[in-house]
Amino acid sequence: MRQKPTVLSREIVASSRLFRVEAVQLRFSNGAERTYERLVGRGNGYGAVMIVAMLDAEHAVLVEEYCGGTDEYELSLPKGLIEPGEDVLAAADRELKEEAGFGARQLEHLTELSLSPGYMSQKIQVVLASDLYEERLEGDEPEPMRVDKVNLRELSALAMHPQFTEGRALAALYLARDLLIQRGLLEL
Repeated sequence: MRQKPTVLSREIVASSRLFRVEAVQLRFSNGAERTYERLVGRGNGYGAVMIVAMLDAEHAVLVEEYCGGTDEYELSLPKGLIEPGEDVLAAADRELKEEAGFGARQLEHLTELSLSPGYMSQKIQVVLASDLYEERLEGDEPEPMRVDKVNLRELSALAMHPQFTEGRALAALYLARDLLIQRGLLEL
């Protein structure tokens, strides 16, 4: 296993309501020194969840929401922050109710994904939800989200959809699809 670089210094060089930019001065094992900048959370976060919610054996829930980063309405999976006192599965169920109007009788943690580990510290927990039922909770979204669905047999087409650009959501859908195939619950 490679030796991690030595941290020579850390400094917050910019800050907003949501993020901090941290400059980290590093010395690598070969003596090379570099300054890396990365986005870090505000320090009070409990993580985030992304939910692959199965309507039936082959269809997963998508939601459409305005995304400030792209300045577009995008399709993605329901997701959100884990609140204090919540575990991953409780947060997934709550976010699913808030964003898509469904609860889940079965929830399973699949994996943890990062968005861009080269310059972001944030990670998201991926949860598979099944045996859905209708239930809506009020969330913090500024407007109702449109709910859509995707056939897990058509993920290649979804990847080409101009409103679907989130790589971690695509990865989560492929992981869920492959798991369902492995379990004999879905055939391609």
